[in-house]
Amino acid sequence: MTDSLTETAYAKINLALHVRARRPDGYHELETLFAFAEHGDRIDGREADDISLTISGPLVGSLGPDADNLVLRAAHALKAATGTARGAALHLVKHLPVAAGLGGGSADAAAALRLLARLWRINADAPEIMQVAQSLGADVPACVLSQTCFGRGRGDALIPFDDATLSGTPLLLANPGIALATGPVFAGWDQRDRGPLIPAQWRAGRNDLTPSAIAIVPEISGLLTLLEAQAGANFVRMSGSGASCFALFDSPEARDSAAGNIPFWHMASRIR
Repeated sequence: MTDSLTETAYAKINLALHVRARRPDGYHELETLFAFAEHGDRIDGREADDISLTISGPLVGSLGPDADNLVLRAAHALKAATGTARGAALHLVKHLPVAAGLGGGSADAAAALRLLARLWRINADAPEIMQVAQSLGADVPACVLSQTCFGRGRGDALIPFDDATLSGTPLLLANPGIALATGPVFAGWDQRDRGPLIPAQWRAGRNDLTPSAIAIVPEISGLLTLLEAQAGANFVRMSGSGASCFALFDSPEARDSAAGNIPFWHMASRIR
């Protein structure tokens, strides 16, 4: 029997997210700086005759009936793209909230692709991996890399971004416990282009989806205010289309102290 392999589905954050235009294909022209936490969901897998998925974890109850769809789609698509005859028994341990702006589903699919590449002995640089990732969703290619990078287009035209000051930065993720679908948030964007994102100046950037997300889930405003009030927090922003927000801290001690003041879901981590 093949030994089980494990991959972390790292939580995604958007240090800045500028929406520049609405595209004819229904997507939006974006400029964003992706970063990733050291923690997230977990995918375990071993070789098997067929492809299967089981799910457990503290947030498994928040998953809808189609929750496994993206992971299974990733596995079947990679199998078809590479022509392998192998299967895999996959197990997802769910720690991240869904519809939360943390790329949970995309990160799970990306982690499955990385794990299957190892399990099925596919070269990590094989073009099929990114081709499958792009077919699954705009965030999936960035989640395959799971490193700080600048994204353009739908968010899937990626350029690595090297900032030594970011890696290891204490990070606190928080979510008010309200699922927020991406579509209505983008639909509520006011279609005003407020200018480009300069990656090196991300702290001066924006998340252009914050107003429309708050209009749907007003609790986001209170969460941002709560995080900004925490001692040692030096940067606070909503991630993606919400409702999750995050704060960067001066020290792990300040982050851990702040975590005790968050009355709903939160995760203490660091930027990879």
